[in-house]
Amino acid sequence: MANKINAKLILELKASGLSRNQIAATRHMSKHSVSDVINIAREKDITYEKVNHLSEDEVYRMIFPDKFAVENLYEQPDYEYVHQELKRVGVTLKLLWQEYQDKCKTSGLISMGYTKFCNGYADYTIVNKLTNHLENKPGVKAEVDWSGPTMRYIDISTGEVITVYLFVGTLPYSQYSYVEPTLDMKMDSFIRAHVHMYEFFEGVPTRLICDNLRTGVVSHPKEGEIVLTQDYEALGEHYTTAIMPAGVRKPKQKASVEGTVGKIATAIIAKLRNEVFYSFPDLKVAVSKKLYEFNHDDFQKREGSRYEAYLEEKEFMHPLPAIPYEIATWVYGRSVNIDYHVVFEYNRYSCPYQYAKKKVDLRVTDTKVEIYSGSNRIATHNRFAAGRKNQYSTHPEDMPEKFKFTPWNEERIQKWASSIGTYTGEVVERIFQTVVIKEQGFNPALAVLRLSNKYSEARLEAACEFAITSGIRKPRYHHLNSILAANQDQIYLESRKTKKNTGAPMGYLRGSSYYAGGGSND
Repeated sequence: MANKINAKLILELKASGLSRNQIAATRHMSKHSVSDVINIAREKDITYEKVNHLSEDEVYRMIFPDKFAVENLYEQPDYEYVHQELKRVGVTLKLLWQEYQDKCKTSGLISMGYTKFCNGYADYTIVNKLTNHLENKPGVKAEVDWSGPTMRYIDISTGEVITVYLFVGTLPYSQYSYVEPTLDMKMDSFIRAHVHMYEFFEGVPTRLICDNLRTGVVSHPKEGEIVLTQDYEALGEHYTTAIMPAGVRKPKQKASVEGTVGKIATAIIAKLRNEVFYSFPDLKVAVSKKLYEFNHDDFQKREGSRYEAYLEEKEFMHPLPAIPYEIATWVYGRSVNIDYHVVFEYNRYSCPYQYAKKKVDLRVTDTKVEIYSGSNRIATHNRFAAGRKNQYSTHPEDMPEKFKFTPWNEERIQKWASSIGTYTGEVVERIFQTVVIKEQGFNPALAVLRLSNKYSEARLEAACEFAITSGIRKPRYHHLNSILAANQDQIYLESRKTKKNTGAPMGYLRGSSYYAGGGSND
């Protein structure tokens, strides 16, 4: 997802000696966004020393006054009213936010999102030194942390001892808990464990309290804005939950999970200490069984079990989103080709043709490729399956007007090929002769023809001629691209010209076996 630029943080990191690339890489920001802030700050003579006493919003307003004017249009909630209403039976923060939204719509005002609303209430209680009425209500909080103690298993193929980490999540009201073994504590494992935790809870609490982990929190200053990593913030937005890191060196703010981590060490790790595991799946099964016992054992100081208390709490949690959260990877600074497609993993995805020759960012999940220009998402595609190469995903609306309403078919492709030259037409015709269904030939034929955008029509025609006369019976994209990349088409034309003029033998040319992948003429 695209985020508001943290201008003050960028200025602070720049002042500390980090380069633009380092800031972008370590804070998961677009290089262009970082450069925009630094360049505008230089033009306006804004330095971190001059603004370090200001809030993030104030610095943002100085850098981007026009953008701030729009973002500052949110109607501010009456948190005093919210605080009083939460004392009443059955009233939740979600309900009050919905009422606030309805009021804004009726009055023609702009309402803030749920996460911002929740964080605003939390800030209100802290500033006014009030007791947060959400603390002891069911379905309000989940707390997460990594267990300090670890487990291990032996890789039977190498004999290596592999360390296993435990992600722990708990619902403070019921003490119902989730534990997931992982092979590392990196971002993907951290986010994936949250997704599995919510599925295990079969619902989403209003707030998520986490430790100040590098995987989730960029910075947590004593004063000023808490900065979450882009991936963690995206997770919170997807599940409509307010992510609130515990105060630095304030374990009481997440006392439930701190206590649960200690109990987990006894209930799971200690009870399995004499077990020897020879695979990660076996260890996970054993942990799952002990977790079941932990949640279903009776409380020592109250009636019932964690599971029974959870069944009561479950009714107060928000339902899971219809679509599960997908872990995303950001790829920054990709160039849009002249054919308005962006290359990712050897496949091409279109964006509006106006962005040709410009830089864009990609947000990639297991199933989607999203293309961003700055903070704006300009295209979304289904991601091609692993192993597929030289495929095109083109949205008609991305095309220039003269191409927009003309769908690809064999006749149109053959016409394009023939317009380039006889040998190009022959290559495309051979492609269609090898497929059972004509549509199967569209992508390989178009991949060949689009080489003319990169190398010119004349060079593509020469490459096709060289491929055919060299004995390659079924020329494809990889044959022709190799010929063009090695300039063999130009050597071929020059040698042919020399032979025609002098009768001398042709210069050195690699044979068809080289371009056919080592001996095959197919």
